[in-house]
Amino acid sequence: MGGFIFDTLTLGRIDRLYDLIVLCLHMSFLTLTIYLYNLSEDGIWKNTILERVEEYFPLAIQFFFGGLSSAYVIYFSRSVSLSKTAAFFFILIVMLVANEHLKRRISNKYLQFSVYFFLSFTFFTFMIPVFAKEMSVRIFLYSGLVSLGCTIALITFIYARSASTRHEIKLTKLLTLILGVYVLINVFYFLKLIPPVPLALEEGIVAHNIKQVNNDYIVSYEADDSFVFWRDHRLKFAFAPEEKVYVFSSIFAPTDLKESMLHRWSWYNDHTDEWRVVEDIPFDITGGRDGGFRGYTYKQNIKPGLWQVEVLTDDELLLGVIDFEIIMKENLQHIRMVDKKF
Repeated sequence: MGGFIFDTLTLGRIDRLYDLIVLCLHMSFLTLTIYLYNLSEDGIWKNTILERVEEYFPLAIQFFFGGLSSAYVIYFSRSVSLSKTAAFFFILIVMLVANEHLKRRISNKYLQFSVYFFLSFTFFTFMIPVFAKEMSVRIFLYSGLVSLGCTIALITFIYARSASTRHEIKLTKLLTLILGVYVLINVFYFLKLIPPVPLALEEGIVAHNIKQVNNDYIVSYEADDSFVFWRDHRLKFAFAPEEKVYVFSSIFAPTDLKESMLHRWSWYNDHTDEWRVVEDIPFDITGGRDGGFRGYTYKQNIKPGLWQVEVLTDDELLLGVIDFEIIMKENLQHIRMVDKKF
């Protein structure tokens, strides 16, 4: 857990040089260490300098597993919403915690290569969009295929050189397991259960007014109670006739990554107990700004009741949900009005 705390303090932007170097080094050294470890049982490193450190290979693998897992938890925590995308985030947390007890099971090659492939797949889904400056289904599929190809190449290379590996595993069984993980991650993606990292929703606020002054947005909204630390605005929106309801989003995106976003406005129908999509309103972002790239949409002539605005990518991957309730009364007073600059 000490490593996780250190990563929390040091890792920031996925497109920052330090973060890129850390992730690439972790992935590279993990690959190298797995190769060295699996060949060590055949005595290949006997009478070499590597023989002195063979006993530390499992610890090194565990370290790199943990380093990558903690980095992914940090990055995904910025993108995950308290909705269906939380399922994938929960898997990452389980992996991070389980890694603390993984040392005795690392010798299990089926487990070892399955975890490696999962981390590799996630690594490339981070890296390729950053360097390609694009997020799309095509980029995701390409990331998965690159990871699958690299993992299969590593497995077959070790299998060809290591007699102990050939004795311990059945290649077809291991490759079937890897393909199963590949299919599972793709199912998660197409069911929209994976947060759209490297994008992240920094702020989501329902507001009474938004003004643009020079390059800043002045957002006027009713602040929630001070103990509600996870949300800025009040859930109950005091709505006056003829007023507009604004929803403001600040979205982190890596430098030069361009993505079309949309706000999906939905109203809860009490009679049918269902959310009804009222309107999809698109807006564009271009990445690189530390404070997040900003955009807003608004609606007028709005119905009273429960509303939610989903912040979605063009491929309808969910960044977050902004909830509020429209309260429509005469002479309703606004409470704790705040003007905040973004």
